[in-house]
Amino acid sequence: MSEPLVIVFDVNETLSDMAPLGEAFAQVGAPRALAKLWFATLLRDGFALTASGGKESFATIGADALRTLLGAEGVSGNLDTAVERVMAALQNLSLHPDVPDGIRALAAAGHRLVTLTNGAAANTDKLLVAGGVRDKFEQLLSVEDAPAWKPARAAYDYAATAAGAAPSGMLLVAVHPWDIHGAAKAGMRTAWINRTGARYPSYFQSPDITIPALTGLPAVLAA
Repeated sequence: MSEPLVIVFDVNETLSDMAPLGEAFAQVGAPRALAKLWFATLLRDGFALTASGGKESFATIGADALRTLLGAEGVSGNLDTAVERVMAALQNLSLHPDVPDGIRALAAAGHRLVTLTNGAAANTDKLLVAGGVRDKFEQLLSVEDAPAWKPARAAYDYAATAAGAAPSGMLLVAVHPWDIHGAAKAGMRTAWINRTGARYPSYFQSPDITIPALTGLPAVLAA
């Protein structure tokens, strides 16, 4: 794997640290733990639309799912304000500590770096600019411009076309096993970042590479 690759990065949770979202939920009077349920609900509904041949923006699903969950929690006060506050927090996340050095090392090794998110490319841009590594990426791709959300094959095919590369010459990097599985099915190589020591689900196609932090990837690819 020593030849230069087009490395495709998932963004939400893979590059961005979503832990601070819990604080945004607390500020609007909801349990911090609701942040994880909300994100899982957002993904579930986005996947359901994808599976049934539909599509909606990450922000639209996110805001609507948030309104439903906060309402069910009996959050008092203005729901519109609460939704706006949490959605704003999602747009102001920071990179995981291991990401900047990992990105710089991969770029220095000659790999081409792109992102592919189910969210908005503008949020990715803001995240990478704030983290000081925007200049290392040649393209910031979003499924907003693809036929379908990840993990549908059309999303990965869109990234391959945009990068002018064959899927076999691409490596998808993600913390989400469902994303790893989708990319593998689309013919890409895969690298799973397992920061938490989690177990990889047996029903998904296994990653080619497993690393505890992004900083470990350059050495694995160089080996």
